[in-house]
Amino acid sequence: MFSKLSVVVTSVLITLAAAAPGGSPPPPVTPPTSNQCCSSVVSSTSSVASVVAALVGLDLSGLNVPIGLSCSPITVIGNNCGGTTVTCDAPEKEWGGLIAINCLPITL
Repeated sequence: MFSKLSVVVTSVLITLAAAAPGGSPPPPVTPPTSNQCCSSVVSSTSSVASVVAALVGLDLSGLNVPIGLSCSPITVIGNNCGGTTVTCDAPEKEWGGLIAINCLPITL
């Protein structure tokens, strides 16, 4: 059941990304300063990162950095992340926690 759901969600995301208007220029890559809990970290050249970036109006072309997906700030040391604990460029509010740029693993 979960595999069917993931196929449907992926299909919807791809359709939305294809329908979205052209993205803005790639965001600047700065040193990571924000501790984040992300569901996953992928390359900025991956198709998943491209789809999510398109949903929030970002153009990742020309970037080759780790991208955090479905991220939320870690505000307490020892927070039970349940995902991948990373430090990233502080994500923009308009990205809605869907994506964070230049995410590097950290150990809390």
